[in-house]
Amino acid sequence: MTNFRTQLAEQRWDDHRYYHHSLVNQSLHFISACTFLTAYALLFVDAAVASLLAWGVAMTSRQAGHFFFEPKGYDHKNQATHAHKEEIKVGYNLARKVVLMSLWALIPVTLFLEPTLFGLLPAPDGWQTTLRRVGTAWLVLGAGAIVFRSLQLFVQRDVETGLVWAAKIITDPFNDFRMYKSAPRRLLRGERFDDPEAAHG
Repeated sequence: MTNFRTQLAEQRWDDHRYYHHSLVNQSLHFISACTFLTAYALLFVDAAVASLLAWGVAMTSRQAGHFFFEPKGYDHKNQATHAHKEEIKVGYNLARKVVLMSLWALIPVTLFLEPTLFGLLPAPDGWQTTLRRVGTAWLVLGAGAIVFRSLQLFVQRDVETGLVWAAKIITDPFNDFRMYKSAPRRLLRGERFDDPEAAHG
């Protein structure tokens, strides 16, 4: 158990120091964390709505921070290129995220063009039914993405690494809330990077 906690702390620290230099990114992660925590609570009340909130707000804000605001030049602080960090990343790097977010976008397009999913589902009785189906499909996608990457890590590395990563992903909203709650205030003060030396290559 001690080793599990040590690995979890290490994965969290690597993720932070490599991929969260931008205070815009950190602020978006804080918004994402608040939204995910709300979705977690809703999960026990209405899973489809919780999933719509998680994917529609939390995931989009989170990934926008990585794709559009995080510097991708040479990281002098960590002495690592962006390519090197992407290669050694335990979880979903940007290339894997492109695939995941493409599947995410494809689900509503498919269900709105084919509400019965080519005859596999009964005809919806309104747009709300279709929207709830999108939420349910997104929930399956999210769970499947965690299971899929965990199994990959079981093979590529070891079982413990995969389990630690899965635990990290599930608990990230709690950790991000704690770590990045000051980012919006710092951003409003005119700061742009947590570590300017690491951010500019």
